Amino acid sequence: MIDLGALYRKNELAFAILCIVIYVVAGANFRAEGDDSLVMLLGLLIIALVLYIFVRNAGLTEKYGLTKKIYNVKEMVWFLPVWIVSTGNLWGGIHLNYKMPGLLYAVVSFALVGFIEELLFRGFLFRAMLKDGNTVSAITISSITFGMGHIINLFTGHATFETFFQIVFAIAVGFLFTMVYYKCGNLWPLILSHSLIDMFSVFASDSVTADRMYIVSVIIIAAAYCIYLKKIPTPDVMTVPAEGQIEE
Repeated sequence: MIDLGALYRKNELAFAILCIVIYVVAGANFRAEGDDSLVMLLGLLIIALVLYIFVRNAGLTEKYGLTKKIYNVKEMVWFLPVWIVSTGNLWGGIHLNYKMPGLLYAVVSFALVGFIEELLFRGFLFRAMLKDGNTVSAITISSITFGMGHIINLFTGHATFETFFQIVFAIAVGFLFTMVYYKCGNLWPLILSHSLIDMFSVFASDSVTADRMYIVSVIIIAAAYCIYLKKIPTPDVMTVPAEGQIEE
């Protein structure tokens, strides 16, 4: 059995990549049971609990921004562009895609996805790459990796063309969220926004026009907001190396 604590101490980047691979593989199997399945809900719940307990017990909650402290809130215009992006799945109208209790399972499952993916991609992967001192590479690679992670949809019954747009959308969101995290030093706004995006997809109507309008809007908003965020000072918590308290 892999000792995550030992791997984290030895190579933080390898730890992040392993966690992502495990999640992607497990997530593909969970989704094969259906987004509205109890299997998916329980599987994601276990993953979320394992990750959170690891971070808490290792003393890494401050490093990964799982605290109350949020920097540059006013300068970031209270994350308004992020909240706009969060609503996109409802732009084409509201439709109940599942019946109860599957509807509830899907909503909770996607809320868990928001927590898990933000911790993995913005927390573990981005922070591990940021240690090398190349901010541009850390932002770019972690954002593209996040987008490419959605290629698993090809193995869960989604059309190739649809998956392509999901990947483009996810890469844009990846850049947006990574820049926000880098400038505010806290994951919670992104966890909330990511969860809302996914949760609202449960109520999204089947509108190709609305979906494409959403993707184009996200790309424009992400580009504009990232350019704006560049001028905001980066908090020390993101520039000063923060080591965990994992004991040998």
